[in-house]
Amino acid sequence: MEIKLFINGQFKDSSDKIIKTSFDPSNGAEVAKYHVPSVKDIEEAVQAANNAFYNPEWKNMSQDARADLLLKISEKIKERAKEIVDVEVRDSGSTLRKAKADVHNTSAFFKVMSKVARELKLSVKDEAASRAGFSINSREFAPIGVCAQIIPWNFPLVMAGWKIGPILATGCTTVLKSAEETPASAAILAEIIRDAGVPAGVVNIITGGADVGRALISHPLVKKVAFTGSTQVGKEILKNTAGGVLNATMELGGKSANIVLNDADLSIAVDGALYAFLYHSGQACDSGTRLLVQEGIYPEFMEKFLSRIKDVKVAPTTDPNAGYGPVVSEKQMKTILGFIEKTKAEDGKLLFGGNRKTDGEFAKGFFIEPTAFEITPKHTIFQEEIFGPVVGITKFKTEEEAVLLANNSKYGLAGAVWSKDADKAHKIASQLEAGTVWINEYHLLNPGMPFGGFKESGIGREMGSEGIMSYLEVRHVWESDCNEREKKVWLDAIF
Repeated sequence: MEIKLFINGQFKDSSDKIIKTSFDPSNGAEVAKYHVPSVKDIEEAVQAANNAFYNPEWKNMSQDARADLLLKISEKIKERAKEIVDVEVRDSGSTLRKAKADVHNTSAFFKVMSKVARELKLSVKDEAASRAGFSINSREFAPIGVCAQIIPWNFPLVMAGWKIGPILATGCTTVLKSAEETPASAAILAEIIRDAGVPAGVVNIITGGADVGRALISHPLVKKVAFTGSTQVGKEILKNTAGGVLNATMELGGKSANIVLNDADLSIAVDGALYAFLYHSGQACDSGTRLLVQEGIYPEFMEKFLSRIKDVKVAPTTDPNAGYGPVVSEKQMKTILGFIEKTKAEDGKLLFGGNRKTDGEFAKGFFIEPTAFEITPKHTIFQEEIFGPVVGITKFKTEEEAVLLANNSKYGLAGAVWSKDADKAHKIASQLEAGTVWINEYHLLNPGMPFGGFKESGIGREMGSEGIMSYLEVRHVWESDCNEREKKVWLDAIF
């Protein structure tokens, strides 16, 4: 598979002729060759987005027409689902089940965005602010302009959808950069966007590393940056955006607390705890990697947990029964194994796993056993994001202690509470410094609700009305309802 730059509605070679390769993390096989954009190519992409933004074809397009485009994209994703699943499995290390869910969710998201676009009101009179005989006050919403969007490698198709959907719904334009590790599904999405009839230049898609990202966000025509990735990189991006006073949405790292209370239903809480940190090899920013278990059920919970963890099947991604597959790259694998060794050196109690799998079919891939430690807040992995199939388990006595432990983090992306007492669970949930809190659930998201974090987990939100509004500037329009000079007494202030 060859992946070219998608600029101004056309696929083109890199002007520098630099081509790199992405690999299957299950076995090291080549997946795709992708063109890396030069500074000249980035300039062309941003100019295309800027021209498209001011092109009457796009700027004056009705909300119903935008909605129709979004719906076409949703339908075309479904039509090409099998093809997308195949490349997503090989490119990102997703299991078949995870990849199928990603394709379904992305198609569904564009459908939701279609409804949002159709119902979006870009001019709203404020009845409370307006006063008969004095003023008519309205809010008008205008698309922010050219956006630079950078997505990670863990959910490449989903993240591309989350970024591009609001662009099309609001009338912005974008240059989206996909991750070097996972360029394939974004390239197919570019074909779908073109075939759906989105005007040339509205969506441009390139692939590259940090240098490409820096060049993109520093372009003077860019008015907004939307980034999903690590907190460290997010901080660097914010430094760069400060000079241009750019609007920025940052969905960053997490170290989410998963609280299991004494009265939890262990038949679901145990499986929920495993799902929370093992889904997609733990490579989800909202993973529940700090498992807090109340002392009254701790022995029984741990017995069931350590029994059930053995049922999670680690396997190559083509295995339909794989619970999870490889981590995305050798670099990521070494980082995870480094955290495991550090925790051992800090006398964390290893309860399960802790090793790379290298026998037989695992020999050429980047597979790590599901790994569980018993830890305290003093251990590094209580505080640092690992992005792998590793959980730290901590015992607590009281609900108040659980809240303190959960909030003892620089992150605040997500969290969960498991309890049969809804009032108690809601009381704890309301005290957690996190952008998403589940009760007796984990990982599930609703496109109609906001996703993002407190503290160093980010700025702003994606999805929900909050995600849409971040792509719009608000303008207050004051229309006089007082049209007699003698009544405009404020004009006399200068006479």
